[in-house]
Amino acid sequence: MMTATKTTTSTQGRDLILTRIIDAPREKVFQAWTDPELIRQWFAPKPWTTSSAQTDVRTGGSSLIVMRGPDGTEIPCPGVYLEVVPNERIVATDAFTQAWDLSEKAFMVLDLRFEEQDGKTKYTARVRHWNEADRVAHEKMGFHEGWTACTEQLAALVENP
Repeated sequence: MMTATKTTTSTQGRDLILTRIIDAPREKVFQAWTDPELIRQWFAPKPWTTSSAQTDVRTGGSSLIVMRGPDGTEIPCPGVYLEVVPNERIVATDAFTQAWDLSEKAFMVLDLRFEEQDGKTKYTARVRHWNEADRVAHEKMGFHEGWTACTEQLAALVENP
């Protein structure tokens, strides 16, 4: 699926993939994914907001990001970092809520890549699902539209000096 912007999304088996060239150094894009103050500025697709963001960005560290809808509904997104390579890669999962405490239902593993490309960042988010039904459910929740909107918000934040 191609939008009017530079962001593209696709489906490959149980994976949903988003790619965009962001006109900012990868250090800045990585920081926007790891700094709670920056996460609150772009993480939820408008008109939703991010009411809270807590991160312990290290392998084994946890995060808790809470999205808030216009009606006040909150959706907590807890997870654990499986791998962190500063400015290059973040792998996280919702299979755990913190440390190695299991979540009620594992839904996905997020594999973020930040690749240098002529002073810009090739940003790739691969969302891997445990099964086909979870991938389909994520698409029905609006993955393509929602993640594209968030990525555009992320790009707007980091591309401005």
